[in-house]
Amino acid sequence: MRVLFVSYPAIGHVFPTVPLQWALRAAGHEVLVATGSYGLEVANAGLHVADVAPGLELESFFQGTVPELLERVRRPEGPDPMAGIQLFAHLNDHLTDGIVRTAEAFRPDLIVYEQIFVSGLIAAQKLGVPAVQHNFGFARGGDIRALTVAQLTETMRRHGVDSVPEQVRTIDIAPPSMAEPEPLGWSMRPVPYNSGAVLPDWVLDKPERPRIAVTLGTASVHVTGLGPVQRLLAAAPSVDAEFVLALGEVDTSALGELPSNVRVVGWVPLTVLMQTCVGAVHHGGAGTTLAGLNAGVPQIILPDGADRFVNAQAVHDRGAGISATAEDLDVELLRRLVSDEKLRTAASEVREEIATMPSPAALVERLVELAAG
Repeated sequence: MRVLFVSYPAIGHVFPTVPLQWALRAAGHEVLVATGSYGLEVANAGLHVADVAPGLELESFFQGTVPELLERVRRPEGPDPMAGIQLFAHLNDHLTDGIVRTAEAFRPDLIVYEQIFVSGLIAAQKLGVPAVQHNFGFARGGDIRALTVAQLTETMRRHGVDSVPEQVRTIDIAPPSMAEPEPLGWSMRPVPYNSGAVLPDWVLDKPERPRIAVTLGTASVHVTGLGPVQRLLAAAPSVDAEFVLALGEVDTSALGELPSNVRVVGWVPLTVLMQTCVGAVHHGGAGTTLAGLNAGVPQIILPDGADRFVNAQAVHDRGAGISATAEDLDVELLRRLVSDEKLRTAASEVREEIATMPSPAALVERLVELAAG
């Protein structure tokens, strides 16, 4: 079987699909990923990738074509949902030609598209093959899909597609107890993928004091800056914990001299780091949130846009963490992250729940049957 994965061109969208791609490859099936820009990083997972938009740089593209939509999506008080839909549709339209061209060349038996990128659904309809939607977090996909498709009438007409199915088979990786109102379609265990790395020695050693992971993901830090980290650093000396700042390739010189209990490490795979931690502080990206739940650690989530408010609320409502703002980040809140047993119990319960969900390998046969008709 030949399977084409279509994804929004960003790490946070394509990485959650990697475990299913691995499962398909391990079962002997051929996989190709169609994406672009930052999404091309998925090639480091040992996968074949087609760049459907050579030279695309997301920030420049949005700033140069729809800056007003970008501003509405990044409002501090929360995103304008319709602006987000229009932004998604705009990018889908820009990449659909390359995605359809790739699909026609690859001739897949099945197309799996990440929930934002319905251009994969358009390509499937044009080729006459089944499509499956792969969700990546706690945001529900049906309304997003329908609203985005409604913006793409001209795009579909350009490719001779009159309509796409209203009902699409969906893979939902949200833990069932946190999926509102319930899992969509096939439930699948979220297996975190954060890219490979040669691990530093210290991350494998047992920490001398409680360790807290701190990250702002791959996008937020470039948009909102280091404000949340500065708030944390002000409180860190009064908290009996080691803080590990996994901020990626970010210039941290503006932070000045760091407290003795703070370590800056660049990139470290969260799947490994969080297993050594008692808690995490982060921006609310779906991949980071699910990595924390997989590790069973309480979280302080500081959502700053996109689906991050949805993810933060899901964790907060489940009792496995706290949704907060950067201004809330103080000594008392960080001490609670270390010592609150109710948070720790709820996080542990979710970790156990995730372990019972069907693995990506368990879904392979279902996909084969779907492709066979």
